[in-house]
Amino acid sequence: MGRWIFLLFAASFSCGAPAQAYPAKAVKIIVPAQPGGGLDLIGRTVADQLGRAMGQSFVVENVSGGGGQIATQATARAAPDGYTLMVGYVGTHGTNPAVRKVPYDAVKDFTAIAMVGGTPNVLVVHPAVPVTDLGGLIDFAKKSAGKMNYASGGIGTLNHLAMEQLKADAGFEATAAHYRGIGPAINDILAGQNQMMMPGLAAALPHLRSKKMRPLAITGLKRHPLLPDLPTFEESGFKGFDGVQWYGIVGPAKLPSEITQRLNAEIGKALAAPALQQRLVAEAIEPMPMTPAEFGAYIQSELARYTQLAKERNIKLDD
Repeated sequence: MGRWIFLLFAASFSCGAPAQAYPAKAVKIIVPAQPGGGLDLIGRTVADQLGRAMGQSFVVENVSGGGGQIATQATARAAPDGYTLMVGYVGTHGTNPAVRKVPYDAVKDFTAIAMVGGTPNVLVVHPAVPVTDLGGLIDFAKKSAGKMNYASGGIGTLNHLAMEQLKADAGFEATAAHYRGIGPAINDILAGQNQMMMPGLAAALPHLRSKKMRPLAITGLKRHPLLPDLPTFEESGFKGFDGVQWYGIVGPAKLPSEITQRLNAEIGKALAAPALQQRLVAEAIEPMPMTPAEFGAYIQSELARYTQLAKERNIKLDD
């Protein structure tokens, strides 16, 4: 009798142990871009916060290439045990699968864990480009007879799709130069290799402050408090430029609910802390806490939004 009671107790303890013991070893957070830029900032911020809260190492691994496809496939194929996570963002789970064929399902192949925050996109030019506003850029681009070029953080990213949308709406030509992440793209803008781009404000902000880039317009329905003198695209006569460069944490499909809920709770606690809020806002990232269910629904709505946009504007990208 005593032996059976012991075995029953041991079995019930072992069933609950995985969730209670998590994380029992280092957790990898894949960032689908090279170091630098908003994605890397989010990955390292979340890794630091979770490491402190959960008493275990959360290690960032930068995996760039294919507009996030390499990182996304690696995450989708990982064991659903909570030890491989990824910074999922509007490119991997919104614009990219909306405008090209990708080897993953942005909804079915992942577990939505937690939304972190979002930042608007800002149209910038190298200081050598002789324009000071959006209208001036459009006129200059039209007169340049297709000699303009722009940088993107990869095919299918929001900064790519937004530039293609602007080209179509404004009626000018510009050649895309795609990079393995927003960091390298920004570096070549700073070096004068490309003339313009539309990065997330979080990634662009340090270079705007140092005046190494000139801002011309910003996405969103209202001006941003960090750049109160910069008009929105809508103010400049272009509607539909209200997208947000959002960032969240996802894992492989079928991640245990206990692990998903714990990670969500810890990220939520971190986002509620005034110190972290101030840090994110200073970097132009607005915290956007959500439950796993809310984040999953948000991903589906974003995918539908950009799929419809691509269809309406006939934007289809080839590798």
